[in-house]
Amino acid sequence: MARLYIFAIGGTGSRVLKSLTMLLASGVKPNSDKNFEIVPIIIDPHKSNEDLKRTERLLGNYQTISNEVGLNSVFFGTKIITLDRLSSSQNRLSGSFTFNLQEVGGRKFSEYIGFNHLDEPNKALADILFSGKSINKRGEEVNLLDVEMDIGFVGNPNIGSIVLNQVKDSQEFKDFASNYNEGDRVFIISSIFGGTGAAGFPTILKNIRDAMNNRNIDGKGFLQDARIGAVTALPYFNIEKDNKSPIQKSDFIAKTKAALYYYKDNVTGNNSINSLYYIADNYSGKPYKNDPGDKGQKNDAHFVEMASALAIIDFLETPDRDLETSEGKALKPIYKEFGIRKDASDIKFSDLEDYTERKIALRLSQFALFRKYLTEHLSSAIEKEAWSNDSPEINKKFLDDTFYRTNLTEFLTSFNDWLKEMAENKRGFSPFNLDSSIEALIEGRTVKSGWFSSKVDFPAINNKLSKQGKGKTYSSTSQKLIKLFFDTTEEILTSKFGLNN
Repeated sequence: MARLYIFAIGGTGSRVLKSLTMLLASGVKPNSDKNFEIVPIIIDPHKSNEDLKRTERLLGNYQTISNEVGLNSVFFGTKIITLDRLSSSQNRLSGSFTFNLQEVGGRKFSEYIGFNHLDEPNKALADILFSGKSINKRGEEVNLLDVEMDIGFVGNPNIGSIVLNQVKDSQEFKDFASNYNEGDRVFIISSIFGGTGAAGFPTILKNIRDAMNNRNIDGKGFLQDARIGAVTALPYFNIEKDNKSPIQKSDFIAKTKAALYYYKDNVTGNNSINSLYYIADNYSGKPYKNDPGDKGQKNDAHFVEMASALAIIDFLETPDRDLETSEGKALKPIYKEFGIRKDASDIKFSDLEDYTERKIALRLSQFALFRKYLTEHLSSAIEKEAWSNDSPEINKKFLDDTFYRTNLTEFLTSFNDWLKEMAENKRGFSPFNLDSSIEALIEGRTVKSGWFSSKVDFPAINNKLSKQGKGKTYSSTSQKLIKLFFDTTEEILTSKFGLNN
């Protein structure tokens, strides 16, 4: 199976990767004859970033669930694997989705570059290149050379580009290169208005395209001509004003313009990218807390991040012939943006363009109904309903198993939180009434009426589950739960609510 290596850079990278994981869990797949397994590689010097930690936990639970139930269950049906599991070096980064940036934690930038050991001419050059002031995590004004990097590069891409250049010499990059095959692809997620993402995208892209000049890696030819896509997020959220923070909304546009000028010559101008997706939002909603990183940097999920995740799905749907590369140059570069049918501040499925609505409405609705049933009714149904008692039995012992009690329950809780955060954000995405009855679950959709229509409630779902599972064989109790609920929710939502894929 071909692989998609995803480099998720900075906080935006982690949040977009989280949205992609939610889409994959619900069964959203590329419309393509070619299947891919996903290899996420998170790059963020800020290890205590709550967005990063939430995404890592989510990916770990997804991986456990998917491995348990198999790829034919559609829910959790896309394989996600860590880079280190592809490598023969089993003692390194076991099960980790995060790239290990060396010598960053607890150090100032001046220490990283060995400023005190430079001769006087090079010290003078460093002073010029990294002149200016910033504010550290304690709210103190410091010289740029004295920025502490364990909370990221706090809007300083010039620092980020130096630190992230170590990627090309890392063991992880060597593992990536040695495992990369001709049919594989690469996707890079970043923002353009901060420090880590703005520096990381062109740096990683250049390291891949310059593979032939790197004597320390294998697979140079495949890597140099890799099919590479990227989404770069322009400003899309508002933040609180805080004069003691190094992050200022007023800097977003200036930094974006500067980065775009650089990209014009070093990304798009030299045809080094096959498919580049631009996304932004000018809606100024409730501002996020201005947290440069010392308090964990936990931002609510945003619709733009889900739309960015859909760019990855679109990239996988793009035929190989449209992503041909020769000597590190894309032969037919593609540039895309994302749009909605209606400029709504609170987006429903009907506000999306037809293709996007068909891509996600049914699958997300199935997963939302699956979560609702398990959360509100499963404990009342097990060991009583026919579908529960059919072999393999889904009983109370199963509810105490780690698979259900920890992995699946945590994932479904995160899914619900993700939907609620997007609904409460501005611009909002709220296609569901999460606390309503089943019949009112999907905003703008009602149960079809008619002589032979029936009410859609938990007893009706139990009846459908029993009919759907009768005579079926399942490899395990876990696989039965996931596959049976996928098939049943699909039948209910297509026949009763008129959703289609």
